[in-house]
Amino acid sequence: MRIGIVCYPTFGGSGVLATELGKALADKGHEVHFITYRQPVRLSLFNANIFYHEVPVPDYPLFEYPPYELALASTMVDVINNYHLDLMHVHYAIPHASAAYMARQIVKKSTNRSVPFITTLHGTDITLVGKDKTYEPVVTFSINESDGITAVSNNLREETYKYFPIEKDIKVIYNFVDVKRFNKKPVDAFKKVLAPNGEKILIHASNFREVKRVTDVIKIFEKIHPAVPSKLLMVGDGPERPCCEELARKFGLQDQIRFLGKQEQMEEIYAVSDLFVLPSSYESFGLAALEAMAASVPVLSTNAGGLPEVNIPGRTGELFNVGDVEDAAKKGIAILSDEEKLKKYKQNAFKHAQDFDVHNIIPIYEDLYQSFLK
Repeated sequence: MRIGIVCYPTFGGSGVLATELGKALADKGHEVHFITYRQPVRLSLFNANIFYHEVPVPDYPLFEYPPYELALASTMVDVINNYHLDLMHVHYAIPHASAAYMARQIVKKSTNRSVPFITTLHGTDITLVGKDKTYEPVVTFSINESDGITAVSNNLREETYKYFPIEKDIKVIYNFVDVKRFNKKPVDAFKKVLAPNGEKILIHASNFREVKRVTDVIKIFEKIHPAVPSKLLMVGDGPERPCCEELARKFGLQDQIRFLGKQEQMEEIYAVSDLFVLPSSYESFGLAALEAMAASVPVLSTNAGGLPEVNIPGRTGELFNVGDVEDAAKKGIAILSDEEKLKKYKQNAFKHAQDFDVHNIIPIYEDLYQSFLK
């Protein structure tokens, strides 16, 4: 198949999932065309089946905000026609679904060929941005006009039906992980640098947006650290990072916490970690948590959104209510202070991650694509 993939090229979950999906499809022999305004961060290795098309956005003085959606739709039309794409798969509804609808109509009118498009909903495009009255009518229309709709968790599927008058079936296809990639042995020298006295290593990774409640990570660590000698790795960047750094200094923990910024090779960092902390107010799925589990790192997360579908309390980690840092710290201490329990949780996390392995999920997408090409 010749497949066009439209996504955001950032470190966010939707962009990561879309990129990894395209790479996996290319490995299976499909021709994959990425269409976005910048090369996706995880699209770094050469593959003869992968093509990248940058969306040019002219900067005319007339436009205070350049019309990216129109430029995207035009680029999609160009790629569809010149590379004879069989279908489009757009990730994150805003503005990709509406651009795909426009591109499909233009192609149909000019060539009399209808190219189906599938929209995958990832989370904040529904639960936050999509509900805004500024966007809701267009989001609803473009989702309903999609030939196929998927969501990354049952929770997101339910939330979409709750807030939008969707007239079609939404198929749940979970996010996935390349278990082989993340199943790495820890590099002892690296771990020794981070934790020279054998301290436990906690880790958080996100885009440091408000919904991630990253300051709660610092608050939880402040309560765990006196009970369990430990270090904290904060991976990522975003608007809430200065608040975290200030809070770390306020608690006197600046020497125990490392802010690593954006990292592409997360598998090396997860390999030396003992507990992944994710205190988000909402996660449609929690891809970063799954990647941690694939590296045998148990998860301490909120019970928000789709996280309970990924993190099974008492097995792969523990859940706590949003904002309850006391309970989170208590549960984190219970895991980290008991070596046998920690070992068991690590084993369970890795085993559960295998259910979401890329080789189990990709055939589901292939079957979905084929159903619209017949």
